[in-house]
Amino acid sequence: MAEVLVYVDHVDGAVRKPTLELLTLARRIGEPVAVALGNGAADTAAVLAEHGAVKVLTADAAEFADYLVVPKVDALQAAYEAVSPAAVLVPSSAEGKEIAARLAVRIKSGIITDAVDLEASDEGPVATQSAFAASYSTKSRITTGTPVITVKPNSAAVEAAPAAGTVEALTVSFSEQATGTKVVARTPRESTGRPELTEAAIVVSGGRGVNGAENFHLIESLADSLGAAVGASRAAVDAGWYPHSNQVGQTGKSVSPQLYIASGISGAIQHRAGMQTSKTIVAINKDAEAPIFDLVDYGVVGDLFDVVPALTEEINTRKG
Repeated sequence: MAEVLVYVDHVDGAVRKPTLELLTLARRIGEPVAVALGNGAADTAAVLAEHGAVKVLTADAAEFADYLVVPKVDALQAAYEAVSPAAVLVPSSAEGKEIAARLAVRIKSGIITDAVDLEASDEGPVATQSAFAASYSTKSRITTGTPVITVKPNSAAVEAAPAAGTVEALTVSFSEQATGTKVVARTPRESTGRPELTEAAIVVSGGRGVNGAENFHLIESLADSLGAAVGASRAAVDAGWYPHSNQVGQTGKSVSPQLYIASGISGAIQHRAGMQTSKTIVAINKDAEAPIFDLVDYGVVGDLFDVVPALTEEINTRKG
């Protein structure tokens, strides 16, 4: 069976969930070969093997931490040349999509971004994408070169499938461009104790209808009752009610959770572009004509100041 390269997203050896989802998808089209780079790369092997990686290529060098994405592209290209894979899979984060695009240019291959499913075919992997605010699903296949595909988080269930996970050192020769952009400072993000927005299984978002930063505690309380991440519409962010890092939409973050709850969000196309692939969508809005209701699985026409606290209380009661 052909090998499939899987780029590993990890933090000091702790593998992030989207990578484990990629391994599940990779097994549909071949044998996963994981590529782990940077500090703690070797520590990822056990978890990767547990989820299907037949081989783990690792490399650690100061360049991976001190500079931006080019050193990682150099390493992924080295892995590509060593393995000659049937496909290359990368998580659909902002960094992941840049790495994938640069690699595709280098190896003269086509690229598909933001896939939500993968399946095998005699002519190569077929990727499913959502388009036009989830009004359509498209199936696409790369026709030139080795397919490079980025996959959105929460697109597949994580499945354990123990494999050999043989660890091999990857030899990387860095290009002249690798040190062109240096990281000069890092500021740790303040932890809220909530899941990462783009990886969360449940997201609760608030919009213009929240009517002020002082009312976002209602959204946070509902999110905390569900163990969810908190999102915000562009209108809420532009008004200064919530940080841009939590914005869901075309100019914010793209999410694809199992459950998305939109509170006081009208459903403009800008917002829909960032959450349209959510598995189940619930909207709470007092305007029965709000565009968001065209997209939802369940809609509640009502004042969020009544509905959200009541929902939070009911959830906490059932949990208790």
